[in-house]
Amino acid sequence: MTCSPLEAEYVRTFARSQAAFERALPCFPDGVTHVSREMQPFPVMVERAAGARKWTIEGREVVDYMMGHGALLLGHSHPAVVDAVQRQVARCTHPGGSTELEIEWAEAVQRLLPSVERIRFVASGTEAAMLAVRLARTFTGKPRLLRFQGHFHGWSDGLIPESNAPHGGPELGVPAPAILSLPPGDLNRIEEALRTHQDIAAAILEPTGGHWGEVPLGREFLQGLREITARHGVLLICDEVITGFRVAPGGAQEKFGVCADLTVMAKILAGGLPGGAVGGRADVMDLLAASGAGPKVRHPGTFNGNPVSAAAGVAALQCVADGTAQRRADEVASQVRVGLNRIIREEGLPWRAYGTFSDFHIRTGYDGPQPDDGSFIPYDGAFEPLSAPLPRGLVNATRQAMLLEGVDWFGLRGVTSAAHTEADVQLTLSAFGNALRRLRAAGIV
Repeated sequence: MTCSPLEAEYVRTFARSQAAFERALPCFPDGVTHVSREMQPFPVMVERAAGARKWTIEGREVVDYMMGHGALLLGHSHPAVVDAVQRQVARCTHPGGSTELEIEWAEAVQRLLPSVERIRFVASGTEAAMLAVRLARTFTGKPRLLRFQGHFHGWSDGLIPESNAPHGGPELGVPAPAILSLPPGDLNRIEEALRTHQDIAAAILEPTGGHWGEVPLGREFLQGLREITARHGVLLICDEVITGFRVAPGGAQEKFGVCADLTVMAKILAGGLPGGAVGGRADVMDLLAASGAGPKVRHPGTFNGNPVSAAAGVAALQCVADGTAQRRADEVASQVRVGLNRIIREEGLPWRAYGTFSDFHIRTGYDGPQPDDGSFIPYDGAFEPLSAPLPRGLVNATRQAMLLEGVDWFGLRGVTSAAHTEADVQLTLSAFGNALRRLRAAGIV
């Protein structure tokens, strides 16, 4: 099969990555260990990273907007996190017992998130979401969960259905879950659903919107949801795996002025290492306590609160506590969005870059207003047009072109960090302009 000149250059440039990928194919389905790393004809292989940059095994330096899938607000290999991990690894990695570090980690979370009266550490965001739902069902004695289409809460059987709705198909191998799924954004519809269905234990959502804020939700919606759920005796679970400690030191709850009953955390929580947590009201969380009367939720876990992740988490949370890192990452993202839109207009493309915090998304096929404001949201944030899948071939080709120009992102979106500099922004915008010319030459746009 003949490849395009763009793909041919990509193959020539990243030949060592192709060879490594061919080694990976007999090991992993699709040759990768995470669905977002799948790329045609192969993904680049990374050797090391520091700050806002990473280096492929070919030795090519690129500005990175993957940022550990959003876990690295401070950038790659932040000195405070590296030092904390190195010191802890020399002490112990798994003592099989409690440590003072896990207490220090919990206290750091509680200082930033007042809604967290009690906390339980787990090994991932998926585990944290599973535990939060189990606690909610036990506490309320009700089986059903209200969730929103397009919001992702990990890959467990009970939560992955509808995470790509309304455009994804059924999740294979997953039994019918006890959920009620609604499009996000309509408070009247939520009110009616809670009035009609008396068996709903909790509502769970990504508070800034699904798919990393691709379909943004604002303060009015989140505050309205909090009021409605409280009135109906339904617990509110904020999945702050992405937003926690990123949109503000206290996450989306601080930014929007709400207090969730339970909070799901991961990513920045553990300083970029594996780790997650559920935190929230003491009366709900104490269902995990072995002592006392009443129902108990059993929750073991080999790596709960492991000291290496705890050390990284304590260091990272100390670094982000004053909000400086968040403000810097937000500022960089705004600069990127404004610059991308300037280039898009110059090139005459029906595209729009947008975002609400330290993120940016590019929506293709957009023909609405194009103000210079970096916070402008196309379609007024409407769910249907913003949730529509982007052309997969275009996303893949754009990532190829950007890698050739020295930038890596999720094809048509990315996330920023406090480590990104003005020079990184300028390089990114120059790369984007050159990438669009590559796409035009290949007949892709």
